[in-house]
Amino acid sequence: MEQREVMQNVVGILTEALEMRRQVREHPDRQASLTGAVSALLVETLPRIHLPADASGHAAADAVVEELGPAIASIANCFAFAFVQLAEVHDEGRTDTSAAEVLRRISLRFASGTGSGSGSGSGSGSGTGTD
Repeated sequence: MEQREVMQNVVGILTEALEMRRQVREHPDRQASLTGAVSALLVETLPRIHLPADASGHAAADAVVEELGPAIASIANCFAFAFVQLAEVHDEGRTDTSAAEVLRRISLRFASGTGSGSGSGSGSGSGTGTD
């Protein structure tokens, strides 16, 4: 999965979380329902690992780290990038934009292919460039 797709999934997860929070605040007696977006992101992003039947524990651990490491780092970088963007708006005391708007701008920026190097914010350096 490309970095922009991971970022758009992360934005979707965070947007869903905002909506769930809103619903819980408006209707505290109702159970909020999850859509499975996190599970879907993991299924789409994490590669399948095939280990030989005779692989030692050490060899299996090495294979897992080698196979899953880059995907997990990509997901973590996207969450970190979104967090930094949201935190910057908060720390600047901006009241002219909402968290949903910040997430929408991130999604549009990655959908257009301009990624983390453009738009507002101070450039977090969170490693979300397309590798």
